[in-house]
Amino acid sequence: MATNNLYGKRVAILATDGVEQVELTEPRKALDQAGAKTVVVSPKSGKIKGWQHDHWGDEIPVDLPLESATAETFDALLLPGGVMNPDHLRQNKQAVQFVRRFFEAGKPVAAICHGPWLLVEADVVRGRTVTSWPSLETDLRNAGAEWVDREVATDEGLVTSRKPDDIPAFNKKMIEEFAEGTHQGQRDAARASARTEARA
Repeated sequence: MATNNLYGKRVAILATDGVEQVELTEPRKALDQAGAKTVVVSPKSGKIKGWQHDHWGDEIPVDLPLESATAETFDALLLPGGVMNPDHLRQNKQAVQFVRRFFEAGKPVAAICHGPWLLVEADVVRGRTVTSWPSLETDLRNAGAEWVDREVATDEGLVTSRKPDDIPAFNKKMIEEFAEGTHQGQRDAARASARTEARA
C-alpha cells in the first residue's frame, strides 16, 4: 500500500543495554521492509546487549553514538522497551532531549512496553492518549496522559503499545503514522509542557 511507503525516510531507534530484543528487532524489520533506513542510536558505542524475557540475549550493533545524533537528521523515532533500557536512558539528559526534539519538530514517535518512560521524562504526554506496560500507568497519568489498556494507542503521530504480543498491531500503526510524516499534535504536546514549565 502507498501509505506504507517509507522509502527515503530515516528512523532513529534509541536504545541501550537491556533493551527488550524483540521490541527492537521486529519493529526494525517491519520498518526496513517498508523501505525505511533504520539507525540504532545509543549512548554506548560499539554494541548494546539485548534482553530476552528473563535473560541476556544477542548483541546489537550501534550505528550512531547519541553524542553524534540530531533529531533534525531523522524523520521518526522508535523507542523499544525492556525495563533496564528506558530506565538508563531517562537518566541521560542527552537522550531525553533527543526524544523531546522529535516532538518539538512534530515528527512521529512510536514507543512500546516500558519505552514510554522516556516520554514521561521528556514531558510530552500531557493530554495525549497512550498505553504501555501496565506498571507505567500511574507514571503516565501523573505526567498528564490519558492511559488506556489496548494493544495499540494512536494519537496524532504518537503510537504506543503494551508488550511484545502487541507488536503486529504496533508495527502496522507505526508504519502508517511514520508514512504520514509530521503531526501538529506532536508540536502541541511539546508546547503545552513548555507552557506548564513556564508557569511553574
